Amino acid sequence: MREDTTMQDAESDKLNEWVRLTSSDGYDYLVRKKVAMGSGTLRNMLSSESSFSEAISNTCPMNERAVIVEKLSEYLTYKSLYESAKKNEEIPDFQERVYPEISLELLVAADYYDATELRCE
Repeated sequence: MREDTTMQDAESDKLNEWVRLTSSDGYDYLVRKKVAMGSGTLRNMLSSESSFSEAISNTCPMNERAVIVEKLSEYLTYKSLYESAKKNEEIPDFQERVYPEISLELLVAADYYDATELRCE
């Protein structure tokens, strides 16, 4: 019986390590919870200490178009990957991945979701 409980806890942990980000036009993006925690706003929404529905369901509805949610997810993944890079390690420029047509909208969204290291110049 104890093995069943441990097994259920392990399955629950695996499910909880992913977060679903839902765009305003209905697209879903799955990102690791560790990656989503790179955003201050998402971190507050997903905090286990909060009683927000997002923390319970691991689903964050975002009031942004799919292309913006996709780029935010991509940036949070990029940030998570390179945040512990050594000073002499070459880090690719994220700005090359941002389309000029969405740069202003993406900058506003990055500010709201507290991912402000994203700069579109």
